Amino acid sequence: MKKYCFGADIGGTTVKLGLFDIEGNVLDKWEIKTHTENEGAAILPDTAEAVMAKIKERNLNVEEIAGIGVGVPGPVSIDGIVPHTANLGWGYKEVTKELSERTGLPCKAGNDANVAALGEMWVGGAKGCKDVLLLTLGTGVGGGIIVDGKILTGAHGAGGEIGHIHVEDQMEEHCGCGNQGCLEQFASATGIARLARAALAECEDPSLLREEEVTAKAVFDALKAGDAVAERVAERFARYLGTGIAVMTAILDPEVIVIGGGVSKAGGILLDYIRKYYKTNAYKSSKETEFALAQLGNDAGIYGCAKLILDGVCEN
Repeated sequence: MKKYCFGADIGGTTVKLGLFDIEGNVLDKWEIKTHTENEGAAILPDTAEAVMAKIKERNLNVEEIAGIGVGVPGPVSIDGIVPHTANLGWGYKEVTKELSERTGLPCKAGNDANVAALGEMWVGGAKGCKDVLLLTLGTGVGGGIIVDGKILTGAHGAGGEIGHIHVEDQMEEHCGCGNQGCLEQFASATGIARLARAALAECEDPSLLREEEVTAKAVFDALKAGDAVAERVAERFARYLGTGIAVMTAILDPEVIVIGGGVSKAGGILLDYIRKYYKTNAYKSSKETEFALAQLGNDAGIYGCAKLILDGVCEN
C-alpha cells in the first residue's frame, strides 16, 4: 500500500522539496542549494540524496512511497527528457530516468510553471477548476496550462511558454530565449523595471521612482501612491500582458486565469490593470473569464509535483 510521495521543484537557486501523504497533506518541506556549476552535474544526485536522507530520517519503508514528482525550469517532454534549460546548466538530460536510477523510485517530471499550475488547480487559486491558465511573473514570465485537469505538455515539452509570445516589433534587445520582442521582456519583474527606466528617461516629471532603486515592486508601490509616471508604466505593462493573455484565451478558453510570481504580490491593483486590456482584446466569449491571484506562493511547485505522482496512484 502506497502511503507517501515526494515533490521536488528544481530552481536556479534552490531545490524545494516536500514529503506528502497519499491524501495530499504536506508532512515536511525543506530546501537544498542548487549547484549549477559543471553544467549542473550535481543537481539530480543532490536531489536524490536529499530524498533518501528524508526517507531514512522519517524511518519510512521505500515500498510505501509512490514516487517523486519533479519540476524543471525549461521544456520537459512527457517521458521526462529535458532538451536544455536556461539557468541550470543542463543540455540534454534524462531527468526521470536518472532520478529513478539513483533512488529506485518511480519519477514523473514537468515544466516548473506547469506543475505550479497543477498545484494551484488542486488546492490554490484555481481550486475546483479543470481548465486553467497560470502566469508566473518573476525574473521571467512562466506559463502553465491545464486542460481537463491535465498539464498541456506539447510535442516538444514547451506547452505554456507564454513568456515568449512575440508582442513588440520595435525591440533591439534580445530575450533570454534569443528572440526579440517577447512578452517576458515587458511583463516580467525585470521587464517592468526596464519600462520604468525608459519612462523616467523620456520625461522630467517628478516621481517617487526617482528616489529609489527602480524595481517592479517600486513601480506598484508608487502606483498605489498616485504616481503619474508609475501609472504610465503600469498602463504599458498591462497592455502587453493583457493582450498576450487575450491571445492565449482565444485558443485555450480557460475557466480561470491565475497570476502568480513575485509581481503578483502587488495584489488586486495588478489584476485591475491587466483585466482592462484583456477585456479590450479578448474574444467575446472569453471576455468575462475570471482572474485570480495565486495562493500557494513558492509551495505551488512542490504541490504540483506531488499531484503528478498522486494522479498516477489514483489511476491505478
